[in-house]
Amino acid sequence: MKEYKYKINGNTYKVAVGDIENNIAQVEVNGTPYRVELDEQKAPVKIVSKPRPSAAPRTESGAKVIAKPAAAAAGAYQVKAPLPGTVVSIAVKVGDTVAASDTVAVLEAMKMENAIRAGRDGKVASINVSAGDAVLEGTAIVTLE
Repeated sequence: MKEYKYKINGNTYKVAVGDIENNIAQVEVNGTPYRVELDEQKAPVKIVSKPRPSAAPRTESGAKVIAKPAAAAAGAYQVKAPLPGTVVSIAVKVGDTVAASDTVAVLEAMKMENAIRAGRDGKVASINVSAGDAVLEGTAIVTLE
């Protein structure tokens, strides 16, 4: 038994701690025996480290793979999204001739539908998005020739 002396509120106590089995300790305080039930010890908490982000994909030569937007052809004009949102509809088809004030697409942003105008006269060369696509500001929606 391990013996300890404690002074509590001016009173001295002689405490002897005996064997501990199944969370029950045999303790004597100033010669009086007690059976003390101990709280069960919880399993230690395991600290999980955050997963590290994976490396960017690379080509066989080791160069990073970065998707670059296709450059517009010479003389081509891109109608770009003025703000981020979701494309609700496309109002033109490839080959259509449009005037500067014609609506080419409808973009929903901040719970409002915004008509996206061509901005200049031309012929629709390509449509770069589909209805339902989420686009960022500056994304080319339609390319005009």
